[in-house]
Amino acid sequence: MTGDPYTAQSGDANLDIEHYELALDYKVSTNRLAGTAVIRGRVIASAASLSFDLVGIRASKVLIDGRRPASVHQSDRKLRISLASPLAAGAHFAATITYAGAPRPRRSRWGTIGWEELEDGVLVASQPTGAPTWFPCNDLPSDRATYLLHLTTDTAYTVASGGLTARATAGGKTTWTFVRDAPTPTYLVTVQIGRYTTEPLALGATKGEVHYPRPLASRVHADLAGLPRMMSFFEESFGPYPLPDYTVVVTPDDLEIPLEAQGMGIFGANHIDGAGGSERLIAHELAHQWFGNGVGLARWRDIWLNEGFACYAEWIWSERSGGPTAHAKALAHHARLAELPQDLVLGDPGPDLMFDDRVYKRGALTLHALRLIVGDTLFFDVLRRWTARFRGATVTTTDFVALAEDVTGRPLAGLFHDWVDGAPLPALPAAALVAEPAPITAVHPQQAPPRR
Repeated sequence: MTGDPYTAQSGDANLDIEHYELALDYKVSTNRLAGTAVIRGRVIASAASLSFDLVGIRASKVLIDGRRPASVHQSDRKLRISLASPLAAGAHFAATITYAGAPRPRRSRWGTIGWEELEDGVLVASQPTGAPTWFPCNDLPSDRATYLLHLTTDTAYTVASGGLTARATAGGKTTWTFVRDAPTPTYLVTVQIGRYTTEPLALGATKGEVHYPRPLASRVHADLAGLPRMMSFFEESFGPYPLPDYTVVVTPDDLEIPLEAQGMGIFGANHIDGAGGSERLIAHELAHQWFGNGVGLARWRDIWLNEGFACYAEWIWSERSGGPTAHAKALAHHARLAELPQDLVLGDPGPDLMFDDRVYKRGALTLHALRLIVGDTLFFDVLRRWTARFRGATVTTTDFVALAEDVTGRPLAGLFHDWVDGAPLPALPAAALVAEPAPITAVHPQQAPPRR
């Protein structure tokens, strides 16, 4: 069964994966990955075969519930398994897949994505279809699972993935064990490997950690000094942080854009300048832990629920931290969008435009229009109720409209129709009802994360 129409060649809608257990061994110097994946799930309708996404790596052995299947066929995108006995609707299975190869990014309409070698280490950037470059999976945003990951590599390297529970060294190699109990789609699972310095980040009740190349220490300390206050403000605005941990990785290489993963923000060396030049990007990636990661997408066409919300988080952080207000930013971005082609439908931009900057900015403007109409109290109540009601679940735009109407007690379908379903850019509501909060106190250098 086909999955998401935006990524039509990925995933199988007949599978509901519950848990991945990955045991990986990776040699950095030769880019050699060997792994065993145990995938536990169920079929929704009766099935005579199973299909997993796997790209650029060869499977050598497959077992279903401990037994050999009738046959296995691997193409350049799929691992198709014909079952010895069909599975009834709702039946559970455990697929054990042994595989190996030299992982590399896959080419897509959005560029190269997935497992990528750095100058000395690894970056994994899987959104939206890069996860199969390093493990067999059902690569759909709607199919969320839990994860247990064991990764063994040379002891000189640090591995970051989020949810670290154990680390053991023997024979010049270290095995890192990570547990992610929060329901997570495949595109948000990651490993980052490098010669990193590791330090704690003080983020209140949330365990915080940063990994970075030692030569960047002063820049990292300066640019992340405000992260504790940002975390506190976002919890005030959006509700409790949805995970037990948050990790920041700064790679030694420059990156085109920062990245988010479950419980993690990844930045290139070029994003950390020591002068706060990328503060809005730090805010954006942190906000994704609520919007996109805590509350997930049922389908890619609604990606504005991820990116528009994270973009709006940039604007309210600017407002709170003494920069331009969200309303000032909204007016400026509205003027810019008005000069661009009016051919993008926010609620269904199409796969080619799903990462277009207009999705980000128009999504944020949609939220600002809602805020102008209902006022701050109800607006932020909507956001907090959204993250609480749908934590760990997948959602659509229809869900957000229904919740906003429920919380505010106002008919909002017309507003969202104009902003989300129509192509012409609507005017912002004339009356600016938002209040400008007092700036927060800057974080002083001595409050930077301590070194260890």
